[in-house]
Amino acid sequence: MSRTRGLAALVALYVVIAHLIPAPAGITPEGWQRTAIFICVIAGMVTEPIHASALVLIGLTAWAATGVPMTSVLGGFAQPSVWLVIVAMLIARMMLDCGLARRIALLFVRMVGRSSLGVSYALQMTDVTLASGVPSITARSAGMVLPVARSIAELFDSRPDHTRTRLGAFLVASMYQGSAVACAMFITGQASNLLGASLALKLTGIEVTAPSWFMAAVVPGLLSCLVVPWITYRTLRPEVTHTPEAPEFARNELTKMGALSRSEWITLGVFAGVGITWLTTVFHRFDPTLVAFAGLTVLLVTGTLTWQTAAAERSAWDVFVWYGGMLRMGELLNDTGSTTVFAEFVAGLFGGIPWQVVLVAILIIFFYAHYFFASITAHMLAMFPPFVAVLISIGVPPLLAVYSLLCLANLTAGLTHYGTTTGPILFGTGYVTRAEWWRVGLYVSFANLAIWLTAGYAWWKFLGFW
Repeated sequence: MSRTRGLAALVALYVVIAHLIPAPAGITPEGWQRTAIFICVIAGMVTEPIHASALVLIGLTAWAATGVPMTSVLGGFAQPSVWLVIVAMLIARMMLDCGLARRIALLFVRMVGRSSLGVSYALQMTDVTLASGVPSITARSAGMVLPVARSIAELFDSRPDHTRTRLGAFLVASMYQGSAVACAMFITGQASNLLGASLALKLTGIEVTAPSWFMAAVVPGLLSCLVVPWITYRTLRPEVTHTPEAPEFARNELTKMGALSRSEWITLGVFAGVGITWLTTVFHRFDPTLVAFAGLTVLLVTGTLTWQTAAAERSAWDVFVWYGGMLRMGELLNDTGSTTVFAEFVAGLFGGIPWQVVLVAILIIFFYAHYFFASITAHMLAMFPPFVAVLISIGVPPLLAVYSLLCLANLTAGLTHYGTTTGPILFGTGYVTRAEWWRVGLYVSFANLAIWLTAGYAWWKFLGFW
């Protein structure tokens, strides 16, 4: 879709919703207009006629034009969680630049990389380790892990041509699916997790923290980590199943890298210190954003990260714009009453049905609706507020409703090659066909849902969520 046609379609959509469809009872005309703007922004994030950040700025401008004060419209950019994301991404940039991320990946490959399945586990363990402090699936999977995966594939003469099925197709598909699991295991797994946590606090009063998210996700997450590479292996079995050269390759690469440099030592200290402090917040109550800023301060003061490098990190500042803007629009949307009206309507459809049955049905709908989204963020913003309201209104315990939706929102990314920002990058390598990608995504989705809706629920019962 061209930019002109795409924008025209969004304008037409706004006119239809705001001016042709009557405002439902309980929503003011101004609130209905603002709801229409929000829906158009979400639709634009799916169709992408222009860059997401530009679209968000246009949406904020439209909100202000309906009478919302500019100080309120721009309030999202003052949220600590927004700054937490950008600081964490700058730390991630340093891990990539100094070589620490590559070293971590090579260490895992050296330990368990004697088979193609072992290599995939090594790549997934790398992603999971980095997800504890790198809130960008793109930075981790595409920037830090993919180069190692491609190097190993090429070591066995597997390239994006007729040799791709030798090893590369399996490794690329497996690491993508593993990245989605890594996103689900930590509040820092990807940027919209913090957005979801903010929405949960606003909508339900439940405070989702780094330790509480990790505690909720650790058991089903580790089970998915064990099962997902195996499912991918069975679905897209590589021709090369034994890779005794991989550990040697990793060992040689580590030898070339030599001992940890000063920059690596400092970055490792910051990464470990920030991650551990985040996960132990329940004991010391330090503000997570303050902890991130302290880590950034160390990098800047020691000269490990220069301000020029930080200022040039375009992806971090890009996230700052769309994340801050969408966070504020999501918050303001609830003030219009739209989500409440929607929740009451859907809840009425499930009257008399036990909430346990309704919960499973709604989660499955929530999960597979991601076929229509090209972003976990867009999916979270569009569907988390109304769905969490519906679930709570029919009697689902709030903690169970919040954590099940937040975690599953990340696992949905594995369905398609456009399911999240890193998908097109990995798909673009040419190793995996579209049909193979969707087939693997579908089979893995069955496994993930089975794990999280059984073992996950049992674990959440143990934690007292329901």
